[in-house]
Amino acid sequence: MKAVLGLEDGTFVAGNGFGVEGICSGELVFTTQMTGYMEALTDPGYAGQLLMFTYPLIGNYGVDRENFESPRVHARGCVVREIACVPAMQPSVAEFFRENSLLGISGIDTRRLTVKTRTVGTLRASLIVGSDDGEEAVRCARASPPAGDADLIGSVSCPAPYRIAGAGKRVAVIDLGVKRSILTGLSRSGADIRVFPHTATPGDIMAAEPDALLITNGPGDPGKAADAIRCAREVVGTMPVIGIGMGTQVAALALGAGTYRMKFGHRGANQPVRYRDGSISITTQNHGFAVDGETLPGGCTVSYRNVNDGTVEGFEDKDLAITCVQFHPDIQFIDRVYRGIP
Repeated sequence: MKAVLGLEDGTFVAGNGFGVEGICSGELVFTTQMTGYMEALTDPGYAGQLLMFTYPLIGNYGVDRENFESPRVHARGCVVREIACVPAMQPSVAEFFRENSLLGISGIDTRRLTVKTRTVGTLRASLIVGSDDGEEAVRCARASPPAGDADLIGSVSCPAPYRIAGAGKRVAVIDLGVKRSILTGLSRSGADIRVFPHTATPGDIMAAEPDALLITNGPGDPGKAADAIRCAREVVGTMPVIGIGMGTQVAALALGAGTYRMKFGHRGANQPVRYRDGSISITTQNHGFAVDGETLPGGCTVSYRNVNDGTVEGFEDKDLAITCVQFHPDIQFIDRVYRGIP
């Protein structure tokens, strides 16, 4: 199929479409991960975005449903250099896209688009599959709403509370678009998990009598998570609070700190962060906003910083029992934080 990707600055590139014919629009963002493409596509944090992979070949091991981060693809479109036609397992990514009415484009210079994004910042984009009308793609990109105007959290949060039973400490979770692996990590540690929608009130949380509150990752502007900010503000000081991804920004906003939109964000599985003791970890990240470390109140300590640009990747307040990390932690990190809950 014909396909074309248009950007709001007037750039457009033609390629080969896969999936189904149609049009989708959103921010064009890139991820640097070399594996885990289906984990990225099913990450609720990519809601509202066209996801571009910098690794040149995507789909070589097919679709591995076991490692999905949610039941469906949240990225509005997929942009790749080359899509594997003969994967090691079935179905192929192209077949999966076709069966699930998703849109993708291959055969374009993703390196050039990545360099453009790093130079000028994240741009609105539109993908048309079934046509190579670049001017129409640019028009659609310019007509799409600015990313900051979109309220994406409600589309990825759970519609009602639910429980993942465990014999250990009770953890209340505010779901802003949680990745399945985070809940899996908590469950493996033995936690009794009570998951709440993004609209949960402080009363909802307190009624569950939790030992700690976890605020999860999610898409878009953390300022849109007004209910979660209000809830965190009321809960802080009464129990330990853990923030992951957007949850870190929500916790910071609840304390009166500020956040800001990054030029092109951090997305991928190879982001280096430095802990305050000097040790460095390679982390998975997906965020376009960051905490302004200069605005954190007294008592808060920046615990992690990004090695590449110095942005805040985590903070703590020992007196208030707050632990926040901007990156998506592995199971060992989650277990360590869980075991630190009084």
